[in-house]
Amino acid sequence: MDKFKKVEFLVPIAGLCLLGLLVASTHRKYQFDFQNASLPIDTRVDDLVARLTLEEKVSQMLNKAPAIDRLGIPAYNWWNECLHGVARTSFKVTVYPQAIGMAATFDKNSLHTMADYTAEEGRAINNESIKKGNRDIYLGLTYWTPNINIFRDPRWGRGQETYGEDPYLTASMGKAFVTGLQGDDPKYLKAAACAKHYAIHSGPEPTRHVFNVEVSDYDLWDTYLPAFRNLVVNAKVAGVMCAYNAFKGQPCCGNDILMNNILRNDWNFTGYVTSDCGAIDDFYERHKTSKDAETAASEAVLHGTDVECGNVTYKTLVKAVKDGLVTEKQLDISLKRLFTIRFRLGMFDSPEMVKYAQIKTDVLESPAHKEQALKMARQSIVLLKNENNVLPLSKHLKKIVVMGPNANNDQVVLGNYNGTPTKLVNALAGIKAKLGNSTEVVYKKGVGFLGDNEARPDFKAVADSVKDADAFIFVGGITPQLEGEEMQVSKKGFSGGDRTSIMLPEEQTQLLKALQATGKPVVFVMMTGSALAIPWEAEHIPGIINAWYGGQDAGTAIADVIFGDYNPAGRLPVTFYKSDADLPSFSDYSMENRTYRYFKGEPLFGFGFGLSYTSFKYDDLTVPEKIQQGKPLEISVKVTNTGAIDGEEVSELYLAHPGLAIKTPIRALKGFERNFIKAGESKIVRFELSAEDLSLTQESGSLKEPAGKLLVSVGGSQPDAEAIKEGKSLEKVVSIL
Repeated sequence: MDKFKKVEFLVPIAGLCLLGLLVASTHRKYQFDFQNASLPIDTRVDDLVARLTLEEKVSQMLNKAPAIDRLGIPAYNWWNECLHGVARTSFKVTVYPQAIGMAATFDKNSLHTMADYTAEEGRAINNESIKKGNRDIYLGLTYWTPNINIFRDPRWGRGQETYGEDPYLTASMGKAFVTGLQGDDPKYLKAAACAKHYAIHSGPEPTRHVFNVEVSDYDLWDTYLPAFRNLVVNAKVAGVMCAYNAFKGQPCCGNDILMNNILRNDWNFTGYVTSDCGAIDDFYERHKTSKDAETAASEAVLHGTDVECGNVTYKTLVKAVKDGLVTEKQLDISLKRLFTIRFRLGMFDSPEMVKYAQIKTDVLESPAHKEQALKMARQSIVLLKNENNVLPLSKHLKKIVVMGPNANNDQVVLGNYNGTPTKLVNALAGIKAKLGNSTEVVYKKGVGFLGDNEARPDFKAVADSVKDADAFIFVGGITPQLEGEEMQVSKKGFSGGDRTSIMLPEEQTQLLKALQATGKPVVFVMMTGSALAIPWEAEHIPGIINAWYGGQDAGTAIADVIFGDYNPAGRLPVTFYKSDADLPSFSDYSMENRTYRYFKGEPLFGFGFGLSYTSFKYDDLTVPEKIQQGKPLEISVKVTNTGAIDGEEVSELYLAHPGLAIKTPIRALKGFERNFIKAGESKIVRFELSAEDLSLTQESGSLKEPAGKLLVSVGGSQPDAEAIKEGKSLEKVVSIL
């Protein structure tokens, strides 16, 4: 009995000891509270930031944040890019069409999928790099993409990185990208997107570090801010990058109106802000709004710029705190934003807890990703002209001559801010693969880009040397080596990354004239990141397609369209003007006479324009005769493929407010849907517009839904008399009460 009692006494003691050991073990697992994944992120962030010294805090506000070994905080570089696939990495990755080409798809779903696939590849690269102890630049999960600046002027070299000239299209495509990249996990971000360059930033490149933009409140809110607002308020973008230029006398990264009033206060943005690279240096070196680095750094922090892309100015924040220019608590605000993003990316949790941390490198260039790149390359191609149905060309021609500076050019398909695929297909390779041995394909460059330091050829002699061809395919345009970011380029028509003329280089026009004089069919394939003026070509060349910088499978997509294996349905996300004379001053940011919404002239090819190998008819536009202010507007239309082949159709919805005394756009895109419709079939396309969609920007910048007549237009392009007559576009008037 005594023995039994003794055992009975010892068992609870043993249990208590074991429990104590487990509790102690649990505590030992987390040396610091911020390491405990069961705690709320805010609590963990507060704990981490409270443990940092002043010097450590400042070090974490540089894009290359060093490790803090005593706390087990790994190094992190905030700078990464994924404009159209993961960029600037040594890994082989999937490269999609340049951003302007993806905008030409007018397909939000395609862009969302592309962004999801890009985040997947980025996660794989990050996971593999961490395993190898590599945390260098271009390996992180904070991508400084998308570029949602408005492509207001075709001369801007970086316009190729944007989604075009229209605020609604830009906002819609930008939101699709952000939601695709960031994922749908309730706790963790798949990757972190960043809306740039905030704000009112679109060239000229050579003066971007000193330029001060003065625009009306109307243009600010009607054109330059809607896409940023949509990504911040609706897409919940993780980051924002502030621009180099100044706005109303203050650099954007230290701007009262943009940073404090609008971004943080009006839009309640709680994510992080990074400077553009070197932008804080510009405060005192170029804008001269700050007397020195210490003052500039303080001004940027006080205006909500949390991390400096740079390695100079923010280092002075240690001294700035000691000198009383900024408080340590103000640094803490930025640090908490930065570490919140890192926690949301799962960087302080075990890989087993983060589903995205399980992604392996076998997803890089996976079949689905490569197929998406080809799909979007096809979708991006815009058929501009098809006189006498010269396209598609027969696959059974005896001899085709392929010419032009972009025909056998591997670099042009990649655009800029790009990654590198294992395999890419240029136009010549795509055409050869399409035709096989049944057709003789002869390649002759014929002419280079303007300023190639090549002797000016005898164009007639070049054409005569191949005049026995059954057809010519001329692949020309321009190249990312001539247009882009702050480039050291000074050639006729190009300067510093921008263009001084939008005309197609004259040498190419001269060769096209010689080819056209042979009497043989000529197909002109343009590759470009911006609108080209091609008045002679538009009048004389029977077949013209715009293929942008189409990504790794651009050549396959071009061949598919030329030879009829894909029916093109891309639309122009920018206006193609007739000449330089159509353009206002490049440095003038007023929207007067710019873009389709305010241009009073006649374009060569309008925004939203694109042809097909089949035909579509619009019927039964259903719109209520009257609606009350503040109520949504529901619209439907029947679209019928009246041609002989299957195809996709982009249905575009535009609004106009005729007769109003206030300033309004001529018309404005407010909806678009891309649908596949078989020959002979019909689909009902539906739109629902909110009160905000129906509102107009006032001169003060505020939105107001006006009472009166509202003109609703739906069709395959912008409405005009011919399109309406042919049933390609329909219009109805709605009364807003």
